[in-house]
Amino acid sequence: MAQFYSPNRCVTTHQTITVTVNSLDPFGQGVARYQGKAIFIPGVLPGEQAEIELVAQKRQYGHGKLKRLLNQSCERVTPPCPHFGICGGCQQQHACAQLQRNSKADALTRLVARETGAHVKLEPVICGPEYGYRRRARLALMYQPKQQRLQMGFHRTESRNVVSIKHCPVLRPELEHLLQPLYQCLSELKAVRRLGHVELVLADNGPLLVLRHLDTLNEVDRKALTEFAKREQIAVYLAANSDSLEKLIGEDPYYQIDGLRLAFHPRDFIQVNDVVNQQMVAQVIEWLEVEPHERVLDLFCGMGNFTLPLARRARNVVGVEGVAALVANGQYNALTNGLANVSFFHENLESDISRQPWAAQGFDKVLLDPARAGAAGVMSHIVKLAPKRVVYVSCNPTTLARDSQVLLAAGYRLAQVRMLDMFPHTGHLESMALFMQEPGVAK
Repeated sequence: MAQFYSPNRCVTTHQTITVTVNSLDPFGQGVARYQGKAIFIPGVLPGEQAEIELVAQKRQYGHGKLKRLLNQSCERVTPPCPHFGICGGCQQQHACAQLQRNSKADALTRLVARETGAHVKLEPVICGPEYGYRRRARLALMYQPKQQRLQMGFHRTESRNVVSIKHCPVLRPELEHLLQPLYQCLSELKAVRRLGHVELVLADNGPLLVLRHLDTLNEVDRKALTEFAKREQIAVYLAANSDSLEKLIGEDPYYQIDGLRLAFHPRDFIQVNDVVNQQMVAQVIEWLEVEPHERVLDLFCGMGNFTLPLARRARNVVGVEGVAALVANGQYNALTNGLANVSFFHENLESDISRQPWAAQGFDKVLLDPARAGAAGVMSHIVKLAPKRVVYVSCNPTTLARDSQVLLAAGYRLAQVRMLDMFPHTGHLESMALFMQEPGVAK
């Protein structure tokens, strides 16, 4: 079969070279230059000289594998996690927190400037504790028949293999404390060979776990899990499949935000970093400057993390979300918190929204918090609504930059940008941006 040259084809090589790293990319890889190309090398920090093996090269960049460090940066720290470098959960524990934040913030600034032409000085990073921050985690469960033992942990870097986890310093201490007793409990179940995964969640009223099991659990296993739950003071839910959930024991979970109590389903999306989430919601409220007479639109609203706090300040708030279960939870939370001025709609925001029941209404302010794919389907309609202020909360700077262009082209000004250190030690880059209506933009 004939093969044709492609400029994007990856060339495998095993050449050994010495490089000096100049910067850190958002994913924690050191960036060096070699023969005019950017070379990305995991595990190396700015200012460090290293002997590396070139493992792959493309036309404009390449990838290297660290063989030997020739010097160490003063910003290098000892990773506290014994699984770092093997487990795929964290990529940057070898870099001090300030270097991680600065590198991500620089990358965000460059991307926004390049894609939008707007040069905005970033506000201080919204951050929380470096460790012990994560209140939700999913652990893979895999039985090894030859060793006759259960593996419980996270996946290896770029692999489906499981790294057995006994300690995880990024987990909230209340969850990390459960790892070893949970492993012991699961290992002793009769159904140990037929377990899928386990989710740990820390609600404000205590921890809970969701156990995915592939076969029906017998009474002996159910009793063992109940006794474990009582001993550790946690709630336990059983998931026979992806659609069903049975509460075995414990209270329904909730968390608090802005003085409100939000009940949630154990499988619902909630922000995993509570400290940063509290600050993020407060920043949204400050930036929108909602007045008591105003109407606010919250797109991709989830179960009301922003919607309900905004409803405490506005005349009326409309939340729109594509997941029906989250909409139902938002409605329930509005009711239990005594907020009668908020409406939730279950709508697909990727489809034509012009005929959706909320779309023809007037709004003074708009908030949107889309998934990684961004909000391309709603940006033109936001412009038609002509709100005075728009706040965009983003988990993907590339789609934030793309969607920003629609607002800027319509005469809005990118007034402020902040980075959110929602996931320290990882390559995730969260941010938020404020757009303000310029004089001449019609209402």
